[in-house]
Amino acid sequence: MYLTKEVKQEIFEKHGKGKSDTGTSEGQIALFTFRINHLTEHLKKNRKDYNTERSLVKMVGKRRSLLDYLKKTEINRYRAIIKELGIRK
Repeated sequence: MYLTKEVKQEIFEKHGKGKSDTGTSEGQIALFTFRINHLTEHLKKNRKDYNTERSLVKMVGKRRSLLDYLKKTEINRYRAIIKELGIRK
């Protein structure tokens, strides 16, 4: 299992407000980014796994909507999370 309880807590502690605060946009974006990176590596090895490809596209869409929300409400937090995760070039 690639995403254990400890890994999730570490992600939320680093990017959110605390270990148990899973509701912040930054924490959710960081978790989606971690999962997206994992699925991307999986799809590089398994090109014909269409179910995983569909899940990846849905996850990217969810992350995109969270980023749009954050950009619309608080631009400074948006810029910080983009820079921290290295999503944009």
